[in-house]
Amino acid sequence: MDNEAGKTGAIPSNLRLLLVIEQVARAGAPITPTAANAVLGLPKPTIHRLFQTLEQEGFLQRDIDGRSYAPGPRLRELAGGVLSSPRIRAARQVVLRKLSREIGETCNIALPDRDVMVYVERVETEWPLRIQLPIGTRVPFYCTASGKMYLSTLAPNHLDKFLAASRLDAHTPNTLTEPAALKQEMADVRAQGYALDNEEFMLDMIAIAVPIADSNGRLMATLSFHAPTQRFDADRALSYLSALRDAAVALSELTMTGNTDPDPA
Repeated sequence: MDNEAGKTGAIPSNLRLLLVIEQVARAGAPITPTAANAVLGLPKPTIHRLFQTLEQEGFLQRDIDGRSYAPGPRLRELAGGVLSSPRIRAARQVVLRKLSREIGETCNIALPDRDVMVYVERVETEWPLRIQLPIGTRVPFYCTASGKMYLSTLAPNHLDKFLAASRLDAHTPNTLTEPAALKQEMADVRAQGYALDNEEFMLDMIAIAVPIADSNGRLMATLSFHAPTQRFDADRALSYLSALRDAAVALSELTMTGNTDPDPA
């Protein structure tokens, strides 16, 4: 161990990689080694070496600007594993089952991955007519309620980069595929705090999503429900917005506090 010091004192060598990961997680957006080092205060060669090591091992991946880094597949898998621990998962199911009973439709939790949302938790409706999007399903950002909710939280320059680099294929006649229209949609979602999918990903399906926030108030995951248009339209979906938001707060507190005894009443 050497004597390189951070701003809060000497940082043991065996903690440095973890502290870099912590800074990436706190940033909530791709971050440069220089920005992370503004907190850590390590020598410049050291911070760049740590980022390179984490990139080589799959914990970080370089962003499309070539200078900043975001969580890589191994770090995302690690985060998903923590969120899916048996006790927390059982408690989340209590919240989702209550919400699903109230709405009468399938409710989902999804996490953002590199370029898709991934369904990680789900409670199915009891209706025989249901839409099959099982756990592990990966859906696009730009034409789903959960994905648009996530995109709305990106900084404008990161949203521009995403739209410029992505194939915006039309899944239905309602899919928005023009970057200008999508940017306006994201501004509306950001202002209203929810996102709608009005037959944009699949015909005859409507969905609404709200954010599940972390301890810093940033989107950690999304909570949504979807239903066939035979049973729901946009106005009826919005009538359950308060219930969705209450459940999202309960899920956020569950994740942050570790309290696995949510009130199912």
